[in-house]
Amino acid sequence: MNDTKSNLTRVEIADTIYKELGITRSESVIFVDQIVDQIINSLVTKKLIKISSFGTLKIRFKKARIGRNPKTNEEFQISPRNVISFLPSKLLKDKINT
Repeated sequence: MNDTKSNLTRVEIADTIYKELGITRSESVIFVDQIVDQIINSLVTKKLIKISSFGTLKIRFKKARIGRNPKTNEEFQISPRNVISFLPSKLLKDKINT
C-alpha cells in the first residue's frame, strides 16, 4: 500500500487479499464487496456490528436541535436523523497510541 495516501480503498484491500490469500483479483474484489454489502445491510436494519480486535459500528438516533451558522450567527433547525457511530476496541486504541 502507498503510505503517502490518506485513504484506504476497496481496490487496495482487495489487492492485499489477492496477494496474501492467493485467490484471483476478481474473487478478492467480490469478497470485499460482499463484506461491505453485509456491513451496509446490517447498518440499514440497525444491527450492531462487532468486529473483534477492531471495534463496534452502530446506528444512533440524534434528536432535532437548533444549530447556528458561525458566520452569520443565524439559527436553524437541524432535523432528527440516524448517524453511524464507531467505538474502537481497546486493542485498536492501544495500537494507534503506541
